[in-house]
Amino acid sequence: MNKTATILVDEDLCTRCGICSFVCPMSIIDPAADENTLPIVREVNADMCIACGHCEVTCPTHALLLNVRPDEKEEIPGGAGAVSAVDMEYYLKKRRSVRCFTAEPVAKEEILAVLDIARYAPSGSNGQPVQWTVIHNPKDVRRVAELTVEWLKTLIDIAHPLNVYAPVLIQAWESGDDVICRDAPHLLVAHVPENTPIASVDGIIALTHFEIAAQAFGIGTCWAGFVSMAALTYQPLREELGIPVGRTCAFAMMFGHPKYKTYGLPRRDPVEVTWR
Repeated sequence: MNKTATILVDEDLCTRCGICSFVCPMSIIDPAADENTLPIVREVNADMCIACGHCEVTCPTHALLLNVRPDEKEEIPGGAGAVSAVDMEYYLKKRRSVRCFTAEPVAKEEILAVLDIARYAPSGSNGQPVQWTVIHNPKDVRRVAELTVEWLKTLIDIAHPLNVYAPVLIQAWESGDDVICRDAPHLLVAHVPENTPIASVDGIIALTHFEIAAQAFGIGTCWAGFVSMAALTYQPLREELGIPVGRTCAFAMMFGHPKYKTYGLPRRDPVEVTWR
């Protein structure tokens, strides 16, 4: 067996069906030409592989192994992940943006479990550019909120989309109302490489996966828009968040255990669709 090959194929299990070749988004897998050959990625095309794993996971006989950390291959247990359309409907419809949290911290092990799910979010060319910073100490989250308010103070009397709202937000904060992080015990920051246009979208997608998965763990979330805007330009906040040089905040999300339960579904505008 060629240990440097892009894909490893079991000759006894491969049926030469060609699925691996059809699903490869880079079109670099040559299908078996006959019963005496196997699918192959020619060496000249090896660098084009984006390690997405489509070839491996769509092989019906488990004959193919993508040669990227092959010892970590994981099979899906029979029936695992099956969710009815009705369950999925209500699971997503009952999701709420949580702004009232209990003081009970979320265990780091639970946070890591949700992030482990979020790492499977799609990214452009499977670049996986998203890295995470978790502000776990509530006092540090409070400091992030304070710095965001400091940033808001710099917007007064300048041309900025928030300059009308800044005085109201500052007044609320100074009156004891945390309108920035909503007294959330934790804050999650997704950061991505700077000057890579699609990476910020990858960050939003990954955070969305975190938000959806968190609900199953009893964790409530809310997108931290003010923090995210401030983190783009306000250096004291960037330093507090520990965003590495060369990377930028894609977005931030507050999270914790919801203080209140959800008992119904709110109304939403009807779906607007244009069929072409």
